[in-house]
Amino acid sequence: MMTTFSIRIANEGHAEAAGAAGDCFEYLDYLESKLSRFLEGSDIWQINHMESGESLNISEDCYNCLRLAAEAFADTGGLFDITLGTRIQHVKEEKSGPPPVLSGQISIDPDKTAVHCIQAGRELDLGGIGKGFALDRIKERLQDWGMQSALLSAGASTFLAFGERHWPIELRGDKQVRCIDLKDGALSASGTGIQGSHIVSTIDPGTKLSFKRIWITHDTAASADAWSTALMMYPQEELGRVKRESSRVFAEHADGSIQVF
Repeated sequence: MMTTFSIRIANEGHAEAAGAAGDCFEYLDYLESKLSRFLEGSDIWQINHMESGESLNISEDCYNCLRLAAEAFADTGGLFDITLGTRIQHVKEEKSGPPPVLSGQISIDPDKTAVHCIQAGRELDLGGIGKGFALDRIKERLQDWGMQSALLSAGASTFLAFGERHWPIELRGDKQVRCIDLKDGALSASGTGIQGSHIVSTIDPGTKLSFKRIWITHDTAASADAWSTALMMYPQEELGRVKRESSRVFAEHADGSIQVF
């Protein structure tokens, strides 16, 4: 997932917390082996190399992440889309010319942990949701260990807190800094300097992003990840309409000011 994960466990014995954290980091290695598009043999790598008419059984974790991504695609009106791997790679490698034309179709089986390649050509990239999905799974794993409160993070862009403790998080823009208390929820950030390659490749050439950065709080880290990417492309006047009742949205404008929606 190309980022640094951290686990901060509050008010627990050192041995118990260390054991729980160690187990979670081992689990993160497992998730990477299934969700990374760059690791040969991973579930996503295999999906991206399927031929038309082929089916593939995948891990439960990969299947659940794909289902969440499909829900996010529907909820955001298609602005969040994990099937843009070829365009994302085009932008990351700074290739000349327009992004490649999209082709192919992948279907998620509704009844079993499998995917079907209707037509070859689509490449999946979980960069906009994989980190959040991993944090949500780590939270469940820590709770199974009996941990009562923790702050989890994936890089500087995605956070997930659970338990009674409030965790101060800085929303740092180019000119302003805001601080929020995160409790029993997730926070994710997107921006031209954070996830620019993912965002640019989801829009038509010439389309301008509405903001420099977006932060959004949500119930789950996976949803926060997906929505922070999608909201970068919403017009300012529509932000208040699309945000969820349980969410807060902070947007940094071109002049560096941060507005709360």
